[in-house]
Amino acid sequence: MKNGFRQSMAWLHTWTGLLVGWLLLLIFMAGTASYYREEISRWMRPELPRSTVTNEVAAERAIAFLQHKAPQAESWNVTLPDPRNPAMRMFWRNPESMVKPPAEGEKRRRRGGGRFGDATVDPGTGEEVAARETRGGDFFYRLHFDLHYIPVLWARYLVGFCAMFMLVAIITGVITHKKIFKDFFTFRKDKGLRSWLDFHNVSAVMALPYHAMITYTGIVTLMFMYLPWGVNVAYPKDEEAFFSEAFARLADIDTPTEGTATALPIQQLLDAARAEWKGAQVSGFTLYHPGGANAVIDVYQRDGKRLSVDTPSLRYDAVNGTLIEASPLSGGATQTRGVMYGLHLARFADWGLRALFFVSGLIGCLMVASGVVLWAVKERPKHAKAGRIGVGLRLVDALNIGAVAGLPIAFAAYFLGNRLLPVQLAERADAEANVFFYAWGAALLAAFLWPKRLMWAWQLYLGAALFALIPVVNALTTHAHLGVTLRNGDWVLAGFDLVMLAFGAVLAYCGLRMQRWQPALSAAEKKKRQAAAAAAAKAQASAGTEVNA
Repeated sequence: MKNGFRQSMAWLHTWTGLLVGWLLLLIFMAGTASYYREEISRWMRPELPRSTVTNEVAAERAIAFLQHKAPQAESWNVTLPDPRNPAMRMFWRNPESMVKPPAEGEKRRRRGGGRFGDATVDPGTGEEVAARETRGGDFFYRLHFDLHYIPVLWARYLVGFCAMFMLVAIITGVITHKKIFKDFFTFRKDKGLRSWLDFHNVSAVMALPYHAMITYTGIVTLMFMYLPWGVNVAYPKDEEAFFSEAFARLADIDTPTEGTATALPIQQLLDAARAEWKGAQVSGFTLYHPGGANAVIDVYQRDGKRLSVDTPSLRYDAVNGTLIEASPLSGGATQTRGVMYGLHLARFADWGLRALFFVSGLIGCLMVASGVVLWAVKERPKHAKAGRIGVGLRLVDALNIGAVAGLPIAFAAYFLGNRLLPVQLAERADAEANVFFYAWGAALLAAFLWPKRLMWAWQLYLGAALFALIPVVNALTTHAHLGVTLRNGDWVLAGFDLVMLAFGAVLAYCGLRMQRWQPALSAAEKKKRQAAAAAAAKAQASAGTEVNA
């Protein structure tokens, strides 16, 4: 470690950023995509309708559907449509007595024959939608903290470790830069190492408040997993009691169904909840013991403009409409945690603020990418002077290509897989996720086999071509293409295709720049070339004098 406080912080900034940089880039890219998880999910299920019915009508049709589909279920859960998700999602829990054990060698069926069932319903018709199986945008949401193949507990510890390193890198980066505001306005083009450093500084400072907020709140979202000891001491035998009390949840209902009775119209119950909340909208409800004399309904408030992720809920007697209880008020610590969690997820954001979060996330991706590339650019002259490329630099070069240029290939492949895989393919959602990792694995392998500058260009060009193909393949395989969505004013689906074309254009430009890029000459090399040019000019002048003589 270098002597001096600022030099020590620079050393710490470099290594905390580099050691987790490639995994951090995956986390940042997946998390940034998650701001539009609902829109991505809708694009990846083109069969879903574009519904315009009111929530009251949607709720009535949901009840009618469930009465026919799952009349003996212990509970029904319904998520009502909203502007970002026009379809209704519903789940139900069957009695244990209805569960049929799977035959030998047969997997338990996920729908219908198991303890739990689910359906996606068109609120306009009340009929189930036969949409393709996909995780949609939820794949990216889960990927950015569960990492897919890794066991969940280990993945979340690893992501938390990366987030803590990122927080250290942000703090040490601020300390290191004495002229941080001047650096924000400084970018020197085609200056080699200086240009990479300027680009890294600009991308870091441009969205610095966002970077600090998203990193710190990301750690807070899993704080009870990282620091469980306080909960264990206060609630040694019942952790669930802590979460129910701390997060103001309504207690779970596990009593058996008693008798039979007709519940009140769902519209009347939802109207009562809205009146209690002074007009706030309802996001969904859970009906326990449907058809029973002891039926109760939990009604949930929509996030709306609430900064906190914790939203109120009300519990009514579904038969007579009596308000049984409301979710208790949260304490100061719980409210603080809810606000931080809400800031991280940004569910409160309207379209403009959501776009700002998304752009800030992309700038964060550029900051991480330029940081890992900068290390290689700084180290390369040392290795060139020694006459050989060391193992460490070769490893970093390969990881840089495979992550920075390879991850866009994986993202594009995931979207193309959604359109090209057979709709009725078994375990289709898993197959789409596998396409993502197969594509990324191929990009990493190619980078390790030949970590050269041309590999950068080739992978960037490939990513550009794949992103440009997405709207084309979409037009060839569905009826939800630009020719239809632009004419109908469906800006969610049209916007997705247009953004894919924009990403393709940006990657193509980056590939062209990389193909034509020439490393800047060092000061010693410039002096050497100037001396050679001067000697050549002198020799030419001397030869001209002899000819004249």
